[in-house]
Order: sequence, then structure tokens, then C-alpha cells
Amino acid sequence: MFDAATLAVYLTAAVALILSPGPDTAYVLARGAGEGRRAGVLSAFGVATGILVHTVAAAVGLAALFRAVPEARTAVVAFGAVYLTYLGVQTLRTAGHADAHEAEGNPYVQGLAVNVLNPQVALFFLAFLPGFAPDSAPAVGMLLLGAIYAVITALYLGGVGALSGSIAPKGPWLQRVSGVVLLGIAGWLVGTNVPL
Repeated sequence: MFDAATLAVYLTAAVALILSPGPDTAYVLARGAGEGRRAGVLSAFGVATGILVHTVAAAVGLAALFRAVPEARTAVVAFGAVYLTYLGVQTLRTAGHADAHEAEGNPYVQGLAVNVLNPQVALFFLAFLPGFAPDSAPAVGMLLLGAIYAVITALYLGGVGALSGSIAPKGPWLQRVSGVVLLGIAGWLVGTNVPL
């Protein structure tokens, strides 16, 4: 289905993009550092699952909605920013309490939400994947390419989550850092997606 040269270029581009720091990496780092190795790895798997969601959306054309209807994009950004702000505030409020980890919620689900609620990821996959998909079966090709991207992401961010989790828990300050990172990601979402 894919020729070797195209696949090599895709893999090179995908690895370079995955290794560049962004909100997903910041979230996994903060979650691992704040709650430990398990939370970091689960967050990474949630992010990777979010990539699969965006891949399916791009393959069936749903992500084009963000280009056609700017209000849909704004609504998703607003919801995502509110959700991340809520998580950040909850994390800051519970830092240092015995029940802090339970209050912060499921790291897999929240990693999934951090990725899925970022419309830039949807637009990225809509723009990136078709350039590498074969003309004979573009939707199937996009699904396979997205799955490869998700696996590489899970491996890389899973390692990031495990390593950051090895320094936790060492006190409530790490949970506070995690809360501040979540608030920062919410601000980043608004700042990079809402026209001023």
C-alpha cells in the first residue's frame, strides 16, 4: 500500500513532530511528576488514544468542520479550556491532601480529553495525513498512518510519563506544578486558537 520512500519520510516527520514539546508532553510530564509513574503512563496512553480519535475524524472528513464552521472550533476550544482550568484548579486545591490523587481523576480519560479537545490536533491530522496516504485507498491509508503515529506517541510519551513518575511523589509542590501546567495548557489553547 505504501512505498518505502513515502513511509520513510512519514516516519521521519512523525518522530520529529512527536519529539517536539507541546501541550501533550507537558501534561504527561506534569501528571507523572505529580502523581507517579502509573498516572504518567496512563496519561500518555490517553493522549495516544486521542490521536486515534483525530485520525478517524480526519479519515471520515469530520475534522473539516473546524475549517468550514469557525464557531465549532471556538466552542471546542472554550470547552477544552474550561475543562483544563477545572482540572488545574482541582489539582491545586487538593495538593498535599491525602485524597489528592483520587480528586484529580482518571489520568487516562484526562489525557484523552487533553488531546481530543485541542482543535489544532484535528486540523493537523486533516492536513498532515492525506499527503502520505495512497491515492488508491486514502481513508484506509490515513487510518494506518494515524495508528502508526499513535503507537510512536504511546511509546515516547509512555517513557516520558514513566521517567517523570520516578521522581514522584516527593511533596505537594509537584502537584501544584501539575495544576499550574494544566492552567497553562488551558491558556495556550485559548491564546493559539481564538482570534483577537
